[in-house]
Amino acid sequence: MDINLKLLKSICEIPGAPGREEKIRHFIYKQIEDLIKQKKIQKNDVHVDSIGNLHVIKRGRYKNTKKIMSAAHLDEISFMVRHIDEQGFIRFTPLGGFDPKTLTAQRVIVHGKKDLIGLMGTKPIHIMDPADREKPVKISDFVVDVGLPKEEVEKIISIGDVITRERDLVEVGNYVSAKSLDNRIAVYILLETLRYLDTPAWDFYAVFTVQEEVGLRGAQVAAHTINPDFAINLDTTIAYDTPGAAEYEKCTQLGKGTAIKIMDSSVICDSRMIEFMKTTADKHNIPWQPEILVSGGTDTAPMQRAGKHGAIVGGISVPTRYIHSVIETVSKQDVLHSIQLLKHCIEEIHTFKF
Repeated sequence: MDINLKLLKSICEIPGAPGREEKIRHFIYKQIEDLIKQKKIQKNDVHVDSIGNLHVIKRGRYKNTKKIMSAAHLDEISFMVRHIDEQGFIRFTPLGGFDPKTLTAQRVIVHGKKDLIGLMGTKPIHIMDPADREKPVKISDFVVDVGLPKEEVEKIISIGDVITRERDLVEVGNYVSAKSLDNRIAVYILLETLRYLDTPAWDFYAVFTVQEEVGLRGAQVAAHTINPDFAINLDTTIAYDTPGAAEYEKCTQLGKGTAIKIMDSSVICDSRMIEFMKTTADKHNIPWQPEILVSGGTDTAPMQRAGKHGAIVGGISVPTRYIHSVIETVSKQDVLHSIQLLKHCIEEIHTFKF
């Protein structure tokens, strides 16, 4: 099994702001159509719900038994246009969590009647007061410059249009780096798992969710609809394994294996699921590391709570450097190990005594 870099590049670079996931959802739907042609998925087992989640069901060998759900969110941290000033500069509001210092000197794409390249601009350091130079930059300090006067901007851009970040996927040694690996790397993992998955014992519900970055919204709707017995979320996690990091701050490290979630700020994973995932990884010689994410929530939480009886949940997390920036970076081997672990967990979950 190798990483399909051409596919991953497309998945990362297609825009998909929260609530505006149409283009990336359509692309993933086209990939699922290939699996339908290969008879790995039945056409009637693919649908889009009212909020925009893409549901794909892989039917199991046994009927009317347990249901397993996995989710990977389609949306990426983005912005929304909130004002166009007299000079044509755009003010915006964030969709998702940003570290403002990562916006300096970046290019963006403003999605209006047509796409416009925009430049993230702020006050030059050369004319700042010395005291201001020491202050942390704020999101409100930035404007988007599309190089057009107000009357030309307003022919193309409207209040409420979305803005995504512009950056290609590149290989960096043993890693890949791109914007939106959170969470497009998980989208890739879930898609590839569907491609390689043998027929499981129980029905497997793979859901490509929406609006995770603004409140875990799509997964809540999906889990309420599916009412899963078991759920394994797919997302990224912090890898602060660079110079200056204390051992306890690292959370995970690149190249040390996929991460098995123990908790994040929104969920404490079920101890039985954690044990099952560790046992499965060890059985198949899949490198793994434990994940405790002290800040930041994921779709694991609504999958645990939104069903009628709750679900036994866990998470597979991809260690990621420079998260929520345009140079998010993951190890290719960690990605492959994540696919392997999810595949084996789905195929073998019926054998574990929960």
